[in-house]
Amino acid sequence: MNKYLSSLVLACCCQVALAQSPSGGASLTGSAHSAGGVAVAAVQRAGGSISGAVVDAATQQPVPYATIALVNPATSKPVDGTMADEKGKFSLEKVASGAYRVAISFIGYETKTIDIEVTDSKSAVDLGKISIKATAQALKEVTVEGQRAMIEEKVDRTVYNAENDESNRGGDAADVLRKVPMLSVDLDGNVSMRGSQNIKVLINNRPSTITAGSVADALKQIPADMIKSVEVITSPSAKYDAEGSAGIINIVTKKNTLKGGTLNIDTGVGLRGSNLGLNGSYRVGKMGFSLGGFGRLGYNTPGSFENVQTTGSDAEQSTILQQADTRNNMMFGRYTFGWDYDINEKNYLNASVQYGARNWQSNQDPLLTQLYQGSSLVSRTLRDVETTDNSGTVDVNLNYTHTFKPQQEFSILTQFSRNNRTNNFLNEIFNSEETSIDTRLKNINESFNQESTIQLDYTNPIGKNQMLEFGGKQIMRQVTSDYETLTAEGTGPFTKEASTNLSNVFNYDQNVSAGYLSYTLTTANNYSMKAGARYEYTTINADFENSEEAVNIPSYGVLVPSINLSKRLKDGNTVKLAYNRRIQRPSLEFLNPNVQNANPAVRTVGNPELDPEYTNNYELSYSTYFKTTSLNFSTFVRTTNNSIQAVRERAEDGVLETSYFNIGQEEAYGGSVFGSINLSNKLTLNGGTDIYYAVLNNNVDDAEQQASNSGLVYNIRAMGNYNLGQGWGIQGFGFYRGRQVQLQGRQGGFGIYSLNLKKEFNERRGSIGFGAENFLSPTMKMKSELNSPAFSQTSTNVMHNMNFKVNFSYRIGKMTADATPRRRKKSVNNDDLKGGGEGGVQDAGGATQGALPGAAATGAATQGARPGQAAGQQPAQAPVTAPSTAQATSTNGIAGQPAQTLPADSTQQGSLTGRWKGAVGDREITLDLVADSTALTGSMQTPMGQMPLTGGMIAGDAFSFTLSFGGNSIPYKGKIEGDNITLKADFQGQPVEIKMERVK
Repeated sequence: MNKYLSSLVLACCCQVALAQSPSGGASLTGSAHSAGGVAVAAVQRAGGSISGAVVDAATQQPVPYATIALVNPATSKPVDGTMADEKGKFSLEKVASGAYRVAISFIGYETKTIDIEVTDSKSAVDLGKISIKATAQALKEVTVEGQRAMIEEKVDRTVYNAENDESNRGGDAADVLRKVPMLSVDLDGNVSMRGSQNIKVLINNRPSTITAGSVADALKQIPADMIKSVEVITSPSAKYDAEGSAGIINIVTKKNTLKGGTLNIDTGVGLRGSNLGLNGSYRVGKMGFSLGGFGRLGYNTPGSFENVQTTGSDAEQSTILQQADTRNNMMFGRYTFGWDYDINEKNYLNASVQYGARNWQSNQDPLLTQLYQGSSLVSRTLRDVETTDNSGTVDVNLNYTHTFKPQQEFSILTQFSRNNRTNNFLNEIFNSEETSIDTRLKNINESFNQESTIQLDYTNPIGKNQMLEFGGKQIMRQVTSDYETLTAEGTGPFTKEASTNLSNVFNYDQNVSAGYLSYTLTTANNYSMKAGARYEYTTINADFENSEEAVNIPSYGVLVPSINLSKRLKDGNTVKLAYNRRIQRPSLEFLNPNVQNANPAVRTVGNPELDPEYTNNYELSYSTYFKTTSLNFSTFVRTTNNSIQAVRERAEDGVLETSYFNIGQEEAYGGSVFGSINLSNKLTLNGGTDIYYAVLNNNVDDAEQQASNSGLVYNIRAMGNYNLGQGWGIQGFGFYRGRQVQLQGRQGGFGIYSLNLKKEFNERRGSIGFGAENFLSPTMKMKSELNSPAFSQTSTNVMHNMNFKVNFSYRIGKMTADATPRRRKKSVNNDDLKGGGEGGVQDAGGATQGALPGAAATGAATQGARPGQAAGQQPAQAPVTAPSTAQATSTNGIAGQPAQTLPADSTQQGSLTGRWKGAVGDREITLDLVADSTALTGSMQTPMGQMPLTGGMIAGDAFSFTLSFGGNSIPYKGKIEGDNITLKADFQGQPVEIKMERVK
């Protein structure tokens, strides 16, 4: 039995090519045993023998576990075979007399054949040392790298794996989000989800004050090089904060949970900007540290704009014409220090400090404004305009988690976050002859946004298919805006304007108290339900320090119910139905009463008395997977009351003033389609479209203030990756955003595209890349229109977005796998966005993620000989590209047998993640497992190297996966038993059971 099991494990963990025919048409004499699709023949043997030792031709060192096949040269059919031992030695016994060809092969080496003859007089053939040469693609060390698909569809979210997209280098978070399904980002960085900008943005699963003022400003502060992935959640459960009418975006930055030390240097230089990144980490024992930062410098960004405003009737029409050349200079970055500590098996601490900085300066050189009455020029002014927007943000987190047993956890999460911002403008107005400065106008706005948060969470499994979650949170926000307007004659000193409307201090304090209860049930027939409710009570105090103006905003409470239903169909297809209610509180961007009028023809002022808006979301989606293709279809309906919208009106002084109001109703009806396909191991394509019909109406009785609008809005995106071999790769991206419907007009559409070429070297430690963006046209134009009964405005912005860049990256040091099972890091997140899961119990219909059955073991490993193919007839070695999304069932790989499925149940990801060791006979095997929701990924370590696991699933204390190697696959079922696991397989009635224990 031990001998059989030893052979079985080796068959699972290397390129097995024993007793296989290149034509696949012949069978061997004797009985055959199937081991994971590999036929091993028992051959009638005589008394001869063949022996030898396999060595590396260059080093003369033994090549352990090489494959030896004995082939009939007349028919090219294998008749016997074996495997070398750990010293490269092998022996074939009881070989009948005759002529044979011996084929010796091993991963990373050229196959060698030797013709021999066994006779009665020469029955013992000793081949001595057999030297085999390493191929050009042989690796000095074998590394398993399971690259995720660019887009993953998980149970409750869509994940865009930004780290796999080389075109992101040198950009910012706005460039990354343009590539994410269901999101749209305009050229100013404003993000919308299915047409709504009312979204909640998290960074590493937690909120930050940099997103409280303006999401667009926050995205410009996060370099793209820092981003690992972006998660989009359109239907959050009750455990998530109620904020974010359209949904939640979680930006996950790169982390490291390995041991050892490493430092990565990443830099790039382009026509429009340069970037520099340093990212280091160190881990030893129970403690880990990380320190790093990325920064970007933007320059050489010229542009221009034209603006036409028209008011009055045809007989008394007034027209304002404006034009200016523009230029922008920017510098931004984000710097982090992280620490985590495993106190013991049940207690865990983690902490982090992050600091982000952004400096932005925009100039109009100069701005010309002309006023016409009819066709007569009434006035003409010329001014230089300079706008400064600087900010710094610090986020400090300290978190503690106690685990009672797998999935039963209690956590205390805390965060302090503060954003200091300076937003100023300066106008230098020329005299009538336009030869010298006549007057100057200056606005200074110093503001801060501070948050202190404490959160308690408790999760408790009920049986194997239910989960109860409840918790509470307290958020204390303090916002202050200190603004001044100053004027000066010529180059003289500035004088503060006395008007409290132009100079004042606005204080806004908001406290949110919340509690939630959530229940999850997953049934054996693949139905899943997650239902819950969250109650939030908000109190607000607001005042102006330098005036008696009252700001009375009453306290309010809101109950936010949610329900998510799903059904997993056959072949891994999933249908989901969801409903939730959301609330969107106005941010400082909408509340700030400071008057911003850097442009004399327009000004913006916030409304401190805004009410929150309430949204109902309904969603139906369907996901299907077949072969190497995945498709996702979704439809949605969104209705919003008290929708916060920008409203423009002509003020008494003739200036077009923009403020924000709770309009009556906003509705959106639409859907999205997204697909991904791996055409080969080299070419991957994905893309999709979002489309919806928007309806806006402010329900105002005044005819001059009435506004309504509707129209179709769409976005299209596509990406492609091609592996050229020899470390070369090419990647393309394209995105087009159609015009956007606004309450009083439309914003024009635009398109962007890029092409990137990358070369990796020094065993993938370094890479150099060349990129081109919008390279077919030097400029881009975007037109926008505003209309009302009282005015009309047409604006045209011209941007110079053509860019060419060079990126360089190099890694110093080496990280190795940490034998200690890593805990998932918890932190204040208002939404507890955990990759692929909510609280442990998941929708059984969710598709698992992983490599397709049959994927090669390493990025440069050959595929093993397939059934019916002799050793020495392997396909040429080639790097394997990113695996696509796998189906939710694990494929047996045995002809005529159905795919295995696991019953829907609660997950055990917390107790599965880690390293496990066991043995079959005298062969030691090691499993490295990573559990994420119902998905299980990892690899098996053997004396031959590592082999990837595919199609992994978790359900309660049971799990399954398929071991894939060389086009073959072997299914396993497992069970968690405390700190041990048991693996089982059944091959034609021959049971196999492997006991494994956790490595501590």
